[in-house]
Amino acid sequence: MKNAQAKRYNQALDKAGMGERPLALLDLEAFDNNLIALRERAQNLPIRVASKSLRVRCALDRVLEQPGFKGILCFTLAEALWLASHGYKDLVVAYPQADPAAISRWATSEQARQEITVMIDDTDQLDLIDKIAVGHQELKVALELDASYYPTATFRLGAARSPLHDPQDVAALAQQVVKRKGFKVDGLMGYESQIASVPDGGLGLKALLARNIRKRSAAELAERRGETIRLVNEVTNLRFVNAGGTGSLETTARENAITEVAAGSGLFAPALFDSFRYFRPTPALYLGFSVVRRPEPDVVTILGGGWVASGPAGKNRLPQIAWPKKLKYLQMEAAGEVQTPLKGAAASKLKIGDTIWLRHAKAGEPAERVNRLAVYSKGQIVDDWPTYRGEGKAFL
Repeated sequence: MKNAQAKRYNQALDKAGMGERPLALLDLEAFDNNLIALRERAQNLPIRVASKSLRVRCALDRVLEQPGFKGILCFTLAEALWLASHGYKDLVVAYPQADPAAISRWATSEQARQEITVMIDDTDQLDLIDKIAVGHQELKVALELDASYYPTATFRLGAARSPLHDPQDVAALAQQVVKRKGFKVDGLMGYESQIASVPDGGLGLKALLARNIRKRSAAELAERRGETIRLVNEVTNLRFVNAGGTGSLETTARENAITEVAAGSGLFAPALFDSFRYFRPTPALYLGFSVVRRPEPDVVTILGGGWVASGPAGKNRLPQIAWPKKLKYLQMEAAGEVQTPLKGAAASKLKIGDTIWLRHAKAGEPAERVNRLAVYSKGQIVDDWPTYRGEGKAFL
């Protein structure tokens, strides 16, 4: 973020009377540019929007109004039920569910049964649904392929998700679902996190290794995923085959058997996407915090700031300091729960009440911290979008 950009944001917020901090600001032009870029990278495949990466219904609405985007990839069944109650359609829950209340509502609502598909990878998950919703009508499920890459028999690169790695295992589960009363195989999913979420930009050894892994994994997965889809389609017709993520749209879109890709984080463009080689989304979501202390001449303290991202602990999970640039965390404190000291040459020019702008490492997690996004466009605040939290919802 340049000084002029920070100044424009601050002036727009002051003019709108939005002085509270912390505050989340969404740059609408950047958001729309990212939307277009995702669509181009998907190469004519429809994009299912990953709701966990937004957690803002107005943002979902804006995306789904555009050509090239269809359906939502949800993170919990309770969330999908809530979205369905607001008229959203074609909702796929990307993770198996064990919430008795949500499963009961899904099973007993004709609308929910029509619009919601839930991921499974084990018949035990079906047993649980049968136990909770005895005698239920037909429910749609999707099968998940383990898309991880195994350089050796015991070393996995990728998220520990489905136990179904071999195409034959996925087809065998499909056969069991088909024979079972009350369930229908609706689709298949395989998320390649080792490609979609691993930065590969730069010239260092780490970047070279990442590019090599991505290339090898993409080739192996394309062959295995294609065989999986072929075998499952021999058992039952799949309505959709979902794959990919913001960081892997190009490689995933090359696979002929894929019918749709998933993306969401690339719309807000969090800091973890700053180091990818083939694409660079425009940062769209910023977090503003107030300077409240000056403990030393070259140190200022902001109220809050410790919005650390999920995942393996490390510096790249801390919020990135977007403005002023010449500030850094104190090694012994880093980003704190209620206060965050920041040190650097820029500190001497900051006053109590000034705003320091951060960027979160991940896309959707800031929505769990704020009730709304201040929407900025062309020099002014043009809207106010409530987050899930702002609508009184917390699904995870």
